[in-house]
Amino acid sequence: MPLLRTRNLRLSFGGPTLLDGVDLSIEAGERVCLVGRNGCGKSTLLKVLEGRISPDDGTIERRQGLKIASLDQELPGNISASVFDCVAEGLGKLGELIRQFHQLSLKLSQYQDSKLLEQLEATQHELETQGGWTLEQRVETVVSQLSLDADARFDSLSGGIQRRVLLARALVSSPDLLLLDEPTNHLDIQTIEWLEAFLGNFDGTLLFISHDRSFLARLATRIIDLDRGVLTDWPGNYPTYLKRKQQWLETETSRRAAFDKKLLDEERWIRQGIKARRTRNEGRVRALQKMREEQRNRRLVSGKAKISSQSSETSGKLVVETIDAAYSFADRPLIRNLNTTILRGDKVGIIGPNGVGKTTLLRLLLGELHPQQGTIRLGTKLEIAYFDQRRAQLDEQRSVIDNLADGRQFIQVNDRQRHVISYLQDFLFAPDRCQTPVSALSGGERNRLLLAKLFSKPANLLVLDEPTNDLDIDTLDLLEELLAEYAGTVLLVSHDRMFLDRVVTSTLVFEDEAVVNEYVGGYSDWLRQRKSSGPEKFPATNKQGTVTDRPKPRSAKLSYKDQRELDQLPQRIERLETEIDDIHNCMSDPDFYRLACHDVATKKERLSAVEADLKTAYRRWEELEQQKPG
Repeated sequence: MPLLRTRNLRLSFGGPTLLDGVDLSIEAGERVCLVGRNGCGKSTLLKVLEGRISPDDGTIERRQGLKIASLDQELPGNISASVFDCVAEGLGKLGELIRQFHQLSLKLSQYQDSKLLEQLEATQHELETQGGWTLEQRVETVVSQLSLDADARFDSLSGGIQRRVLLARALVSSPDLLLLDEPTNHLDIQTIEWLEAFLGNFDGTLLFISHDRSFLARLATRIIDLDRGVLTDWPGNYPTYLKRKQQWLETETSRRAAFDKKLLDEERWIRQGIKARRTRNEGRVRALQKMREEQRNRRLVSGKAKISSQSSETSGKLVVETIDAAYSFADRPLIRNLNTTILRGDKVGIIGPNGVGKTTLLRLLLGELHPQQGTIRLGTKLEIAYFDQRRAQLDEQRSVIDNLADGRQFIQVNDRQRHVISYLQDFLFAPDRCQTPVSALSGGERNRLLLAKLFSKPANLLVLDEPTNDLDIDTLDLLEELLAEYAGTVLLVSHDRMFLDRVVTSTLVFEDEAVVNEYVGGYSDWLRQRKSSGPEKFPATNKQGTVTDRPKPRSAKLSYKDQRELDQLPQRIERLETEIDDIHNCMSDPDFYRLACHDVATKKERLSAVEADLKTAYRRWEELEQQKPG
């Protein structure tokens, strides 16, 4: 029996139906990614599966004793407990006992008190009675694995660290099914890569929502797509899904065009009058009525956002120049000896762990902060538009339209007036959605509103601090195209590796102790260059999430055996890739899941084995290539 199965789930909150007859089956050991446009109901579906929301209709079957844990998309704003206490909450009632024991122990370490000692002994006895000591060790282990400070206060942590705490709370109960809603939001690249390795080695089953295409491609073994209330299943990896979904959309477009042509022909026929009313044509009339009803109920694919930047006066050729700039906070060096020159048209990515000082660097480059040593010179005619990752520019209580236009009905866009609602429709806000308070928007909708504000004003310097959080994949692709073609200058802070690769022309990377080094190209270019440019700031990890050794230096010459292996590896890789494609084609056949359970399981096991062999072959090929004489 599957871990979880749904049949004909239906749910609506008064607007378009979010779940329209959803059928889903999740097997043990799968890593399933749920994708779809912002606002289509992905987060709602996870809450329905967990039991936090009841569907209007349909059934959910869960395997007896199934343990489900979840990580929500939004960070809670009302937690003031310690990290240890937050993580222990994931264990339920026993977690409360562990939390009490930890707090009492902490107090007794600070001062002695007989009453505290009695309470500690009573709590200790109850923990022993209920077998809670192993669970306390589990809390400590998870806290250690995620490099958390057990005694730190949750509300004093950065957004990225808070997300790691909440992930620890979800993991500590050792769930059979882990539901993750945008788990990479607010995480830095190092933590995302650790999370990829950790979840890839997770013993349980994963159902996760993610728009991080690198994360999705490396982790998902199956993709399910929620589109206009209907869930479709796409076995295989992310590139396979993209190819087959595009083919499916093209087929759907052709089918609907044929339907519309037939409907038009039938409407012409019915207007002929008496011929259509003859008894022998009543069936055709009923068929026409049915076609009309089908067309009325049709839900078309949501349009794509139409993001465009406003033209602005060209800035001077020099945008920013820094010479030996340094900045410290509370005697802690954040930036030292920064030397860089940013020219008009440059697109500069900024990479570094959470809390290292990326926002401080932005403020220095914009002249909002002054260096404590060295100099920073700004260019002329700069018009700056700033995208704030914390969305501080949005008033939660005001509507979408008021946040953008502040009571106006028209705004000036590229020397012409546009109605505010028309402009917001370019960012996928329906007219009725424009009146919605910001507090009721999803994370993706809030980011789209921020982008609408950003591009409603002329600017020649775009400053984007984590713009990709919560955006759906279609909007990400469009934003990439816009930034790549943008004639002005871009400063971009992002942990989205693929986004960096596709947008930026150079990167400023925090390495060593407060040293910011400059590299040509995006994230992948930095990875390649850093191997020969000094110590790594972000250590590589293996499947267990532990740090691996740095690449070995190249030997003078490959042995005969190694050279022979290197020569044969391309053919082996090609054979493995062909077999993977064949298995994916087999699994994409609608009749595949009608086979016997044993045959389905055998095919899935073979796919996992071949994918593992392919990874090993690629890794070995890279090792041998590195050992070849330069």
